[in-house]
Amino acid sequence: MIGRRQLAGLAAAAALPAVGLRAAPALAQGSNTVLRVIPQANLTSLDPVWTTAVVTRNHAFLTYDQLCAQDASGVIQPQMVEGWEVAQDRLSWTFTLRPGLLFHDGEKVLAKDAVASIKRWARRDPFMQVLAPSVAEVETLDDRRFRFRLHRPVPLLTAALGQTQFPCFVMPERIAQTDPFQQIRDPVGSGPFRFVTDQWNPGQKAVWARHDGYVPRAGAVDGLAGGRAPKIDRVEWTVISDPATAANAMVQGEQDYWEYPLHDLAPMLRRSRDLVVQQRLLDGTYGVCRFNTLHPPFDNPAIRRAVAMAVDQRDYLTAVAGTDPDAWGVCEGVFTCGTALANEAGGEILKVHSVERAKAALVAAGYKGEKVVLIAPSDYPQINALSLVTADLLQRIGMNVELVSADWGTVIQRRASKEPVEKGGWSVFHTTSSGQSLSLPVFNLFLRANGANAWFGWPDDPEIERLRGAWVEAGDPAESLRIAEALNRRAMEVMAYVPLGFYWQPSAWRKNLTGVFRAPATVFWNIGKS
Repeated sequence: MIGRRQLAGLAAAAALPAVGLRAAPALAQGSNTVLRVIPQANLTSLDPVWTTAVVTRNHAFLTYDQLCAQDASGVIQPQMVEGWEVAQDRLSWTFTLRPGLLFHDGEKVLAKDAVASIKRWARRDPFMQVLAPSVAEVETLDDRRFRFRLHRPVPLLTAALGQTQFPCFVMPERIAQTDPFQQIRDPVGSGPFRFVTDQWNPGQKAVWARHDGYVPRAGAVDGLAGGRAPKIDRVEWTVISDPATAANAMVQGEQDYWEYPLHDLAPMLRRSRDLVVQQRLLDGTYGVCRFNTLHPPFDNPAIRRAVAMAVDQRDYLTAVAGTDPDAWGVCEGVFTCGTALANEAGGEILKVHSVERAKAALVAAGYKGEKVVLIAPSDYPQINALSLVTADLLQRIGMNVELVSADWGTVIQRRASKEPVEKGGWSVFHTTSSGQSLSLPVFNLFLRANGANAWFGWPDDPEIERLRGAWVEAGDPAESLRIAEALNRRAMEVMAYVPLGFYWQPSAWRKNLTGVFRAPATVFWNIGKS
């Protein structure tokens, strides 16, 4: 088993003067108009449709707005729209935009922009892909109204539009007409902040400025719904890949907010009278080991299942969050533990926890020593820790492993490649997701198995897709759970990914920040400085 990231002495190092970090200019350091943030990872893509990377989604929550949004209790509320009307036969939904909405370039937000944004997003969103056969058309009625025409009723339509996992962000029509499999480069949105493109230096810094034309929805913020008020002039992300340096920057007052501090450093941060260290996210963070099912050796499900036999989630969770059992939890199923659909049907394979049995299963599956390229993010400590545990595990069961260490931005770019490993492809990578994102079959990106249109790894399994569609049509909770159990059972047979359990990820911020609220995603509106 791999050690705890070889972090011995890191907390002690963090208490020493930072090496290589310079204090911010006096104006920025003492200013109440700038929120200085250490993000979870480097921002390399600006397109929240092209990638599901959480760091890009966090950028998008600053830059764009949503038609609908999820409140703290999970209910979908109007956001950019005033509301919607559903026809008596439930075969059409008409949405009306709020007046006064403006893009960052000064142009009005019109219904045609919303329609183009919906169509681009729907091509990539797993939830909307399930609903798509029921949608006849999305059409513009006038400047403020657009309509969904349906083949049959779709009660989950607003749940898809207002979801947090893969939000439908509204872009100008000219940008939203970009092929959804091509990255956009123009980040004009209508959100509370505008992205300052000429100050973006990937790997170092990203900046957003208040959008003076933004009109928040009336009412207090409630989860991701309600008034998204920008209460600061600028948000500046500074990438600090060394955790000790990041911790020192927080203690010394050079940064205001650290999104994902290492668990090892939390006790030291809590000793500072100027800092708050709390769980801000509403859900646990779930780890995933994802296989590339297109190429050997993991095009063979028996080899994927052999790896799963060796996995012990406790090894992964202690590597990230330490030995305190309150900091993490085992969850040996594909749905979020503690939710209505959570089950372990067919999951006995995840309870084997045996390297020796995995070795035997690997030989029986016909593994021939093919190279396994595991890509790991050196600048994302939590996901890197998961990656190192798997690298060690694969070697111990007899696989030919090449560990490729890169920054998270490079991992995000490389995981999109469908090439074999000898042409720059990959075999395994790791990521994390909020518990909310795994609670339903239509949210769960990792569960989708529609081949070329599936999430990275591209599993192809018609039975999983059939069951996902059946779940949407389920008539009662008992039937819904029965289908969820069938999905979990089939997922354990296909094994496109291995669930690694969950941990609680705290954030750290300075006590002079106001308006910090709990939410299902990291957002920076409503936060000010006293």
